[in-house]
Amino acid sequence: MSEKRSQVPSPEARGEDSGKLDYQAPRWAWWVATGFGSGYLKPAPGTWGSLAAVAVWWILLHYFRCQWLEKWVAQHDPIIPPLALALGMTILAIMASDRVVHETGLKDPGFIVADEWAGMWIALAPILWHVGSLSPGWGLLRVVTPFALFRLFDIWKPWPCYQLQVLRGGTGVVIDDVAAGIYAAVMTFFIDGWLVRHLAILQN
Repeated sequence: MSEKRSQVPSPEARGEDSGKLDYQAPRWAWWVATGFGSGYLKPAPGTWGSLAAVAVWWILLHYFRCQWLEKWVAQHDPIIPPLALALGMTILAIMASDRVVHETGLKDPGFIVADEWAGMWIALAPILWHVGSLSPGWGLLRVVTPFALFRLFDIWKPWPCYQLQVLRGGTGVVIDDVAAGIYAAVMTFFIDGWLVRHLAILQN
């Protein structure tokens, strides 16, 4: 098992060398790639990045008028909207990571946690497929399962997660976490479904 360890200073700290670089990633790419700074937290930046991904997902769902997503899932299609949200995060993570990798010349630096964000949002998707409580409080219990499973598969890297890391650029940074997120999502679907059916506190 392994956790991201490689660290380099933030772009501001490396400002003295910026004039020597042939390419500089745009600021938005640094913000996204580092998970809005969560990738600089120590120890275990991958875990911090995953926690930040869960927090932002939860805030978007509950506090920034994304309640429509939960209502749409409950009343219409329970699969497409959560997957579209995860796909959008994956595309954004690849774009941002590719630009930061291009600037730094590092293959998969530890401070890049956009891959954890993409994988985590994939792992979270199935909890919107079951009609159950997602209110602050007991609803947070449902987030624990995808978080724990994603971290397990991200660190363990079962086939083909490890093998996918050979791909270059942002795709190589993100795609193994996408695979780990898919593993976690499959298991989350069954575990979360059981929790919603058997725990009264999670039922509507």
